[in-house]
Amino acid sequence: MSVPFTLGALPTLSRSTVDRQEGLRTNPSRLTSRWADARVVLLDDTGRTPVVEGTSTLAFRKAVDFGTAPPADAVFLGEWQDVDYWSLPGGPSGEADTVKMAGSWGFVEEVPRADGEIWVELRGYGDLLDDTSAGLFTTAQALRFWRRQAKFCTRCGHPTELTQFGWASKCTNCGREEYPRTDPAVICLVHSQEGVNGSHVLLARQPIWPAGRYSVLAGFVEAGEALESCVVREIREEVGAVVSDVRYLGSQPWPFPRSIMLGFTARADRALPLVPADGEIEEALWVSRAEVREAFENSSVRGEGSKPTPIADGAAEIILPGNSSIARVMLKAWADAEE
Repeated sequence: MSVPFTLGALPTLSRSTVDRQEGLRTNPSRLTSRWADARVVLLDDTGRTPVVEGTSTLAFRKAVDFGTAPPADAVFLGEWQDVDYWSLPGGPSGEADTVKMAGSWGFVEEVPRADGEIWVELRGYGDLLDDTSAGLFTTAQALRFWRRQAKFCTRCGHPTELTQFGWASKCTNCGREEYPRTDPAVICLVHSQEGVNGSHVLLARQPIWPAGRYSVLAGFVEAGEALESCVVREIREEVGAVVSDVRYLGSQPWPFPRSIMLGFTARADRALPLVPADGEIEEALWVSRAEVREAFENSSVRGEGSKPTPIADGAAEIILPGNSSIARVMLKAWADAEE
């Protein structure tokens, strides 16, 4: 007997081991006293961080190399196994060359390499990291994007300065405080009405995506809107489908620049026509479970890149969402479920 599908794995950017230790953000004496033994996550101007080549671990720096106390732009990330972790801006110390790597979407790209380290970005390579490294990188990236967008006070327009070791900003004029923001977005796997989990899934592609890339539908939650209402509205606006039986699956931080993806599933009648939103959705189509399973098989070998999977009617070829996306976890759980 089939049962409603659930996420079969934790989304890769939801993994973390570090204790954020919120109380320490207002305890400078404690943090400063342990600075000499702390470790630092570097982020360059593009948001890349170094990974020890051939491993799944970030290439941490010794905090003492940056001075005897945390610099003004140091951000406290948390504590793990009695070690404090911070983030700071910085790039390779030596001359960098490049190495080819397959990113989360399966496409092979060239990434910088220097001193036995490979500098990777979170969206394309976060799934390759161990749980501790993935959590630290995701948090550091989220705070980096927030700080870039919160340099000026929204009340009086004057510059702000970081406080609480990167977890708050304070206006230099009126004293207004602001904290890192997260924008909620829903992402919904819509399946057909047959059986418990349906026989087909609704996939769509945006005009700006590379040819063949498809995913489930997503959109931002509007002011004063419930999450379930957002699911119904977004699916209707983007492809003209009316959904029912909205059910929560799980979540994943997505700091590009500051979102959290809230995963849902819902049902729709695949006999009704789809109407892609002009300018937002280039194409929307129903794909069978067998075709999705084949697409996963074609993208299982990361080093060889993704192989497009033809749809039965020949109208399209699909490449699945990247390994760092909750969309892939949702699709895999649905594909593995019984109808």
